[in-house]
Amino acid sequence: MTKTTLCMSVTLKGRIAEARNRLYRVALAWCGDEMLADDLVQETMANGIINIKQLRDESRLFAWLYSILNNNWRLHLRRNKYHDELDEQLSSDENGPFGDCHELEIVMQVRRAVASLAIEQRQVISLVDLEGFSYCDVAEVLDIPIGTVMSRLHRARKNLLSIMDNPDLRPDVGREHIRIVK
Repeated sequence: MTKTTLCMSVTLKGRIAEARNRLYRVALAWCGDEMLADDLVQETMANGIINIKQLRDESRLFAWLYSILNNNWRLHLRRNKYHDELDEQLSSDENGPFGDCHELEIVMQVRRAVASLAIEQRQVISLVDLEGFSYCDVAEVLDIPIGTVMSRLHRARKNLLSIMDNPDLRPDVGREHIRIVK
């Protein structure tokens, strides 16, 4: 291995490490489980470092890593025949260290809404709206046509708005309850 090649691979490995938080946010949006998201990201980073020679264009590093994350997520779904159960996902997060903060209430409401979307919609909305990917990048990462990206994103945003407007999905924290006395 030449000195230039060694420096290049060290630089790329550093960029892969920098991508960890971004990958984690997307993985968490997809699966809704902090431990699983962490496992998916670790696997993605390991695969990225091991297979770094397969990266054709360094400027596409993040799209390449998200493709690996997507493949790891699909593999997990196939292996575990995963069915998203919203109540189980949220039960561990309900009473976090922030207690009854208004910010936590909003975060939980958004998490609930995103977690209730179909996985295809969750993937697209998290990549476009959370990570700022272009439609072309999302199409490449998920290996779907750009028109499919646009229609899934439209449906996801529409569904997300209707879910956020549904008071039944809002957390009970801080909400007044009326008790009827006879």
